[in-house]
Formats: sequence, structure tokens, C-alpha cells
Amino acid sequence: MKLNLPEFDIKIKKKNNKDYIFDIIRKKYILLTPEEWVRQNLIHYLVKILNYPAQLLGVEKQINVFNTIKRPDIIVFDKKLQPIIIVECKNNKIKITQQTFNQAVNYYLELRPKYFILSNGINHLCCKIEDNNCIFLKEIPNFSDL
Repeated sequence: MKLNLPEFDIKIKKKNNKDYIFDIIRKKYILLTPEEWVRQNLIHYLVKILNYPAQLLGVEKQINVFNTIKRPDIIVFDKKLQPIIIVECKNNKIKITQQTFNQAVNYYLELRPKYFILSNGINHLCCKIEDNNCIFLKEIPNFSDL
């Protein structure tokens, strides 16, 4: 699947006729689904291009949102280990709509990071929250600019 991200050398292996992709954060192979393909490419982009420290990324960390257990795709922590970015990834065939935007906002409401990102690998929506206003950015910021 071609995405609107640079191409990375990502490890994929086959097991029992299924493809698995190596997650550099969790350090294990994960079943390769279209959403996982987007997530892993976005992780590589954050770490290798935008200089996000891998040790400050959490993948599918469990959180409680309105008394329901949720697992945001990616949480980026600052150096004080506070959530600074929530990333929600979608299959590249799923359009970014108000509904998918609202899901990312629900994670924001619980964790209150400074940014949130919604990506289907083709379109990347990045918002910065200032004074309860959502400011849409043209691109995902480099880690040093957070």
C-alpha cells in the first residue's frame, strides 16, 4: 500500500500464511493489517524523519475514556513523561471525517495533550490545542519544535 509518507525499510515476515510487521516501539512482530501498516509507517516517520525519541512513544497504551477502556494508536510523551501528542491511525481506505476526528478528540479530552494527529497514511491532520482552540497545522512538527 502506497502512503503519503517516505518509504522505510520495514521488516515483514510470514507466519501461517499471514504477514506480520515489526513494531520498533514494542519490539515484536504484529499482524499486518491496513491500519497497522499506516501506524508503523507513521512511527518510522516520527522517529526517523521528525526525530521523535522512540523511548517516548507508546503504542496502544490503555487509557480510560468516559469509563471505557481505549487504546490510542500512538501516544507521544514529553521528557517529563506527560502525553504531548495523541495519534489516531486509520486504514488508508478510510476517509478522515468528522466521526474519525471526534474519536481523536475523545482521546484528547482524557489526556489533554498539546497536539493530536489523525492519519490514514494519505492525509495527515495535525492540530495544536491552545486556550481550548484547535489550530490546524500544515504539517506534523519536528520533536524539537514541540
